[in-house]
Amino acid sequence: MELFVTAVTIGLVGSFHCIGMCGPIAFALPIKSNTLYHRIISGVLYNSGRLTTYILFGLLFGIIGQGISTASTQQTISIILGVIFILSVIIPKSIINKISPTNTIGFYISKVKNGLGKLLKSSSTSNLLLIGLLNGLLPCGLVYAAIGGSIATGNTTDGALFMLAFGLGTLPMMFSAVLLSNFISLKFRNRIRKVIPVFIVLLGCLFIVRGLNLNIPYLSPKINVERPFIQDCAN
Repeated sequence: MELFVTAVTIGLVGSFHCIGMCGPIAFALPIKSNTLYHRIISGVLYNSGRLTTYILFGLLFGIIGQGISTASTQQTISIILGVIFILSVIIPKSIINKISPTNTIGFYISKVKNGLGKLLKSSSTSNLLLIGLLNGLLPCGLVYAAIGGSIATGNTTDGALFMLAFGLGTLPMMFSAVLLSNFISLKFRNRIRKVIPVFIVLLGCLFIVRGLNLNIPYLSPKINVERPFIQDCAN
């Protein structure tokens, strides 16, 4: 249970990062009408697509986790992800920007972005689900962190449930972005972007504390060495 609470927490805390990175897509959704009904339908379809992609990631990487299901691996993955998140804020952007993706990855990213661009120009309601599906495929450090968590479950089903829980954590912020896109000013969006680094560091700290196995329920539950993916609370 603690594992999935952690996944929801990652989604909730990290949703400020989501609104900064994926918010522009949510704000630009081709909604047929400005009525509340159409905005709700659009929000449901778009976010259903995102969550579907996350669940598929969970199934895939949960399989990988079955091959490395040890307590030390779970702890190590958590700590490494936390350090990466913190370093991503500390390291100057000028250095990060010099790290270019490989041709294969660059081609993949280009294809996803081109697909999104075409769908965003269409007014078809059915395309909103596809936009969500493709949105979930865009490179995102937060999603990578959640994938690390799904690997750490060491189980295909739990991996999928972990990613679903993560997606549900991001839902309040991302659903609100669709409903309130007309009311959220550019100035407010820029303010959100400024606080994103703070939440990324907090998320990194959360992963590190979790990996330290401090026997703190929900925050850093004790990992059962014999059954590493069943976490025990203090008695």
